[in-house]
Amino acid sequence: MTRRHFLASSGAALAQTKKQPNVVLIFADDLGYGDLGCFGGTIRTPNLDRMAKQGMRFTRWLSANPVCSPSRASLLTGRYPTRVGVPRVLFPYDKTGLAAGEKTIGSLLQEKGYATGCVGKWHLGHLPEFLPPSWGFDQYFGIPYSNDMNPPVLLRADNNKTETVEARADMNTLQEKYTREAVQFIEGQKSKPFFLYMPHTFPHIPLGASAKFRGKSAQGLYGDVVEELDWSVGEVFGALKRNGLERDTLVIFTSDNGPWHLGSPGGLRGRKGGTYEGGMRVPAIVRMPGKVAAGKVSEQWVSSLDVLPTVASLTGASLPQRPLDGVNLWPVLSGKQAQLGRDAYLYFDGWNAQCIREGNYKLHISRYNVMAYNPAPPGGKINLPLASPELYNLETDPDESYDIAPENPQKVKELLTKHEQMLSSFPEEVKQAWAETKGRKSAGSIGAVPRTAN
Repeated sequence: MTRRHFLASSGAALAQTKKQPNVVLIFADDLGYGDLGCFGGTIRTPNLDRMAKQGMRFTRWLSANPVCSPSRASLLTGRYPTRVGVPRVLFPYDKTGLAAGEKTIGSLLQEKGYATGCVGKWHLGHLPEFLPPSWGFDQYFGIPYSNDMNPPVLLRADNNKTETVEARADMNTLQEKYTREAVQFIEGQKSKPFFLYMPHTFPHIPLGASAKFRGKSAQGLYGDVVEELDWSVGEVFGALKRNGLERDTLVIFTSDNGPWHLGSPGGLRGRKGGTYEGGMRVPAIVRMPGKVAAGKVSEQWVSSLDVLPTVASLTGASLPQRPLDGVNLWPVLSGKQAQLGRDAYLYFDGWNAQCIREGNYKLHISRYNVMAYNPAPPGGKINLPLASPELYNLETDPDESYDIAPENPQKVKELLTKHEQMLSSFPEEVKQAWAETKGRKSAGSIGAVPRTAN
């Protein structure tokens, strides 16, 4: 063997033995943009605040949907929820889940030899064929849907069987159980690359906190729950540090949508269930020492859709064959670029694309005839076109208070045209929903939720 061939073969062997990076994805439920200390909140979150100092904090991170199931579907697939068969919240009576043929982050990394585990709230179908082991996860521990849905059964599942751990999960000890399972997963897989997906049940209601945290926050039970969530993040980081895995592990923390009845949208307009920024913009922090620029705050507007292509870029996993709606964030995370160019972004609620964003401009095109979670008026909940689409500059007006459409008719026209063009690539249900919306009487008042529909 020549010296050249020897060095080449040695290099190949070294590359084969070098450990692949691990990935930990922590997904809170209904955590508001303004709930964490590092985002200006008043709840004590020292571990997440430290994570922000050691990594990159994103101030313009959007969920792909303002409610639970669709946001999770997009996070794991990198595709809009209306493309992957989950346009709305799933309930225990539903018999559907992610559409056949889709690929999740778990699927991609499992195919690359990663150990994959899911701990927490799944909410992408509760029947066996829709649970995590059918979507790229070796093991699962958690509640298959929201904790306000009956019964909130706590399951353990793998590719061979599914067993009930608690027929009705104890909300007061749930975060402790999730955390213990997550730490055990890390400990058990430390010698090989792993992907841990940890979609928390909280702070979705009904709330529950352990004795160690109950009554300790200045912000009531909600604050107790968020402080325990922060503790859980700290325990995960502790497990990584004990096992010398900190520099080998990408950790992403974010939320599925804005806050519900409790929690702070951080001064943004709206809450969970609506396509104002308060329902869609969420706290997000990314950390990987030596890879992700430390102590940085990014104003790049990004989305949970971007997680899959970003993880694939880091790990070398093959991208799915189906087109992605997210982009690779590594140029921003590494500090090489402050901004990324990207296509316009659609804000979906159900099958309805109600808003479109391009750069700093966001155009509201349609809106429901009733506020989220309020009783539906006679005739039911209906999506209506706005008589005058509302344009907001999110750079100068992040809380969407000042409609500048009258001063920018050309921009309105451009975004309306772009909206039509983008919808042409979506499933028929999306096109049909838009056709039905356009055929209805327009909503009248600018900036207000319309009261009636004909």
